[in-house]
Amino acid sequence: MHERAAILARIASDPALVALLAESRARDAALAVPDPAHDTAHALRVAAWTLRLGGDDVDAREAVAAALLHDAVNPPKNSPGRAGAGERSAALARGRLADLGFAPDAVTRIADAIHDHGFSRGATPRSALGNALQDADRLEALGAIGLLRCISTGVRMGGAWFDGDDPWAASRPLDDTRYSVDHFFTKLLGLPATMRTEGGRAEAGRRADFLRAFLARLGDELGCGGPWRASPGRGGPPIRPVS
Repeated sequence: MHERAAILARIASDPALVALLAESRARDAALAVPDPAHDTAHALRVAAWTLRLGGDDVDAREAVAAALLHDAVNPPKNSPGRAGAGERSAALARGRLADLGFAPDAVTRIADAIHDHGFSRGATPRSALGNALQDADRLEALGAIGLLRCISTGVRMGGAWFDGDDPWAASRPLDDTRYSVDHFFTKLLGLPATMRTEGGRAEAGRRADFLRAFLARLGDELGCGGPWRASPGRGGPPIRPVS
């Protein structure tokens, strides 16, 4: 069975998860402008990878619930309140999961994982569920999906794809609020080093390779070479430390 279908079948057998899925879809429908980077489809992919990365160390019901609620409160990327999104989503999750009959210890594990998952907060997860959820969410920022997310989020924030005069920031500071390609260097290509599970590190490496291949192709099409050739002092693949 396809992973998405398997997740939906699991949800359909559990009334509490059915309710959480319906609420996630309602949040999607309430948006004036769709946000495919943080919608229900994203949550279902995160659920699948949380289950895969958590393995036997993670309760499947808790993994799906955490994924469906991890972006329940989702301020814009450029909002001053962005760093507090995980804390607010965790608070919402605590009340909602208790209402749906989750056991107190399960509520704590799920809420803690949600609280700690976000990149902006820089928190270290406190459980196997937290590690798996954080890695699963970060995988969404890499690979083909990560490329789509990066560009669509940049456009939502009013940015350009890249600086036509200096796409690799060879003679200017990186600015990912203005240029989506800059975000590859300020964050995305540093994500594999932040993964907390073995499976997460392996998959993140594969997805980062895709982004490097995209950058090389972009450089060819722009006629300016790859970023490692345009920036000879940096060495190696086009990776900069996460700032």
